[in-house]
Amino acid sequence: MEIPRIPRIVIAGVQSGVGKTTIAAGLMAALAGKGYRVQGFKVGPDFIDPGFHTAATGNISRNLDSWMFPARTIRELFARSAGTADIAVIEGVMGLYDGCDGTRETGSTAQVAKILEAPVILVIDARGMARSAAALALGYVKFDPRVKIGGCIFNNVGSEGHYRLLKEAVEASIGLPAVGYLVRNRDLKMPERHLGLVPTVEKERLSSYLESLADLMTASLDLERILEIAGSAPGMPAVSARIFPVKPREKAARIAVARDKAFNFYYQDSLELLEACGAELAYFSPLADDKLPEDIHGLYIGGGFPEMFLKELAGNQAMKKSLKRAAGAGMPLYAECGGLMYLTEAIVDFAGQAYPMVGIIPGQAQMQKKLEALGYKTGEVQNDNILAKKGDKVRGHEFHWSRLTGLPETLPAAYRLSGGRGREDRAEGFVLPGNVLASYLHLHFAAHPQLARNFVASCRRFKRGGGLDFSRSVHF
Repeated sequence: MEIPRIPRIVIAGVQSGVGKTTIAAGLMAALAGKGYRVQGFKVGPDFIDPGFHTAATGNISRNLDSWMFPARTIRELFARSAGTADIAVIEGVMGLYDGCDGTRETGSTAQVAKILEAPVILVIDARGMARSAAALALGYVKFDPRVKIGGCIFNNVGSEGHYRLLKEAVEASIGLPAVGYLVRNRDLKMPERHLGLVPTVEKERLSSYLESLADLMTASLDLERILEIAGSAPGMPAVSARIFPVKPREKAARIAVARDKAFNFYYQDSLELLEACGAELAYFSPLADDKLPEDIHGLYIGGGFPEMFLKELAGNQAMKKSLKRAAGAGMPLYAECGGLMYLTEAIVDFAGQAYPMVGIIPGQAQMQKKLEALGYKTGEVQNDNILAKKGDKVRGHEFHWSRLTGLPETLPAAYRLSGGRGREDRAEGFVLPGNVLASYLHLHFAAHPQLARNFVASCRRFKRGGGLDFSRSVHF
């Protein structure tokens, strides 16, 4: 696959919470408003920030993760999405050099920047700083000379005069261009929820917010200089198509995908890989629809915020019965995180009130006052299932505030997990009764393309077997 010379820039922070998402989304909106075709990317496994990128540009944002993907996969995914763009804007994760642990760069923004040979714009929280900002920036510039830091943006600046002091300090002391600033403004802060930023599907008046943000960026950032820095990125070598088939396969099965305000955590490249492997995707809403789409051969329920819509989910009896009947009749069903929670007998909210759910997984998902799991996980498949064989290894990510309770000890586990917060090995997820796979683990199919192929093949086998057969229904 030939890669054209793609102007590209990485928006990286000196640490988490410095305003990367605000600045990245605002920059994308400002450039899109000037007529540029902008392709957004997010470093790491985050589902929420890409939604803001998508709203700002009109193009679906993608994830680039150097813990889950080898370098060649990152280049392939980047080239596939950014090939027709005028500029690619890549939002980093955490601080520039923060990765999966304190000794390696794996999973870091810096590693992705080096893989893509993309210049970095460093975002610095300048609250209470002047010349010290130059010392801070110098450390980032010198820490890894292979990371090309092309400029910096100051956030939480007190005034235009404050910015002049900061600009003089970094340009005179270390020769790093300052390409703009944002004045301290509480109105710019995006709303948050227990999992992070509120998804764009819930954020009202988002277009108006992004328009105002774009105007502010246009006034306070040197867009021409940023474009110049992005244009300094070198050409990239051609990459072979290893993840996506050169020619998409003929449609072999129709998979229903839950997508609404409660369930919206999906990697776009994963969905497109399913399509390339022969799936036709049919979207439905567990919140609003009273039945599943017609003529389907598989189900995919991703993560999201089901705990914020418990009354609506619990009240939609028709959808819950439709899902339970389909799974009981042998239809392949894959559920991740929020999807797993939805399949339990009940979700217990933060106040302790239980709401009945689908009832495929015996037990309850109980919301906690603190994170239950966070971080990258390696999983060894414990039982054959619709995605993988026993003994296969997968890489994924956990991030949830709920805990499963009341589970029978005899449930067949999906994985044996290691890594992340709480590094002890533990069984996780469920395989029931051969056609259902439910787990807290978020998988990106581009990291393991065979999983997408296996899922489509499972759905195709179900289709060839005659589809739904309620006479052989499994009772959960």
